[in-house]
Amino acid sequence: MPANYRRHELLRALRPWLPLWSVAALFAMFAHGPMPMHSTRTLGVAWEMWEHHSWLVPMLNGAPYSDKAPLIYWLFFLGWRLTGVSDLWPRLLLVAIGAAQLVLVQALARRLFPNRPWVARSAPWVLGALTYGFLFDLQIMYDGLLAVWVLLALLALLPTARREQPRFLVFALATGLGLLTKGPVMLLHVGLVWLLGPWWRPWARAHRGAWYGQGTLAILAGIAMLLAWALPAAWIGGPVYRELLLFHQTAGRVVDAFAHARPFWWYLPLLPLLLFPFSLWPRIWAALGSLGRPFEPGQRFLMAWLIPVFVAFSLVSGKQAYYPLPELGGLSVLSVFAIARMRERHPHRDGSPWLTPWPLALFSLLLALILFALPWLRDNGYLGHDYALRAVSTHSASFGVLYLLLAAGLMWRGRGELRRIALAGMIGVVTANALFTLTLWHDYDLRRISRLLAEAQARGTPIANIGMYEGQFHFLGRLTQPITPLDNDALLRAWIAAHPMGWVLAYPDRLGAEARQYALYAQRFRGVWVVIWPAQVLADVRAGRMPPPGSGPALVVPGAADALPH
Repeated sequence: MPANYRRHELLRALRPWLPLWSVAALFAMFAHGPMPMHSTRTLGVAWEMWEHHSWLVPMLNGAPYSDKAPLIYWLFFLGWRLTGVSDLWPRLLLVAIGAAQLVLVQALARRLFPNRPWVARSAPWVLGALTYGFLFDLQIMYDGLLAVWVLLALLALLPTARREQPRFLVFALATGLGLLTKGPVMLLHVGLVWLLGPWWRPWARAHRGAWYGQGTLAILAGIAMLLAWALPAAWIGGPVYRELLLFHQTAGRVVDAFAHARPFWWYLPLLPLLLFPFSLWPRIWAALGSLGRPFEPGQRFLMAWLIPVFVAFSLVSGKQAYYPLPELGGLSVLSVFAIARMRERHPHRDGSPWLTPWPLALFSLLLALILFALPWLRDNGYLGHDYALRAVSTHSASFGVLYLLLAAGLMWRGRGELRRIALAGMIGVVTANALFTLTLWHDYDLRRISRLLAEAQARGTPIANIGMYEGQFHFLGRLTQPITPLDNDALLRAWIAAHPMGWVLAYPDRLGAEARQYALYAQRFRGVWVVIWPAQVLADVRAGRMPPPGSGPALVVPGAADALPH
């Protein structure tokens, strides 16, 4: 087969899902600014590395940051050298990473089920429409890039039409890049399926020595790539960073999580959320329920990948909903394969009205009715002081029309049911993101306060933060000095005594009269308030003393509710 014909066929296979997903992702990605805290923290670490020329040791708030490996920051630097420091390149990069996941999932499905081309054509539609995965791919974080390396490493273990032997050099490279993206968790994503290779791969069963020998060398090569960064970084970062990097971020999460500790069953009820909107499509559950023996090679591979990783993540103490995101591609392929095989084995069930997406249509209809009702509920006082619902109600009726049309489209009977659900899912999540941008984004937008902090630092004003500081202001304000975290009252009192002309950031649940009268700045932020206090004024207020006159009225971001006096 000529090479140009193969390239044409590969490009044709990307239509129309890749352009559609890319347009939706770009629209959603640039609808508003970087989201606190995930995106702002990642950008803040990259900015501090760039500002301090700390190319090996990630930095957060002036100190070494041991939570993550540096590969994504290095990718940011490549773009910043061409475009300058901004969030434009990181956003475009994250959209490209999401698109790469879809392309790799199609390649994975084609390798696993070469005799079922519909599986390869449909798997990217499912993955691209998963609401949680779509929204999280818009976060400037590490897990999307990790998913790319996981898929590439697994593809290297699979046979092609022209080569039966695994590509262990590619496996080693992808494993190393995954380790440099998010550390040793990469080995969990790819190591278990490799260990089970003789169960799902005839070549591994016939060549156990080569499979395990070359695979071990590949994994060691990947670890060597990680150590080539980690050892110099640990030496440069100092003893505290070395301890955190080499122990705290691995064994600490596995045995007794220092963060995100949750019970072993925690992921199970999350599966419908991770698989939404397809979790409201009965056909998928019926198809998955009908899977059984005989296990096909591709099916064995997916089981050897997904089940052990799910069990391992359940046993690990630290849990977050986005940890198993690299496995969503495998779940998408398995779901589509299950539908294809159910149609082959039980064609009489395919036309059942109970297998259509009527629950998803009902969900969309109910959502539309709620959006239509919100303005009436607001005007008649039923929303009370619920700020978020009152804000959403200002535009909800217009968006309710879109969800009503989606419900009607989902109820239409005809061919292309999976693609209609995928399109509805993408339109629905982009619509929800647009509604959030119009009504609530200003409460998450930290650009104005970040500029104020930058101006204060330029004047030499020291700044402290009550509680843990997560770097949310550093990139947006291009801050060059750390913000002092104050974890208790004793530290707060001591800091104010040492810096009476400084500023203190506080996060009260509600804005009191003292803040309205004496704070320098206030805005809503993620269900609470963020307030800038002059240090001595805050000390006087906390001591019950009347602050000196002329302390200044509070400011508020334009558009925020409960406007303060000027």
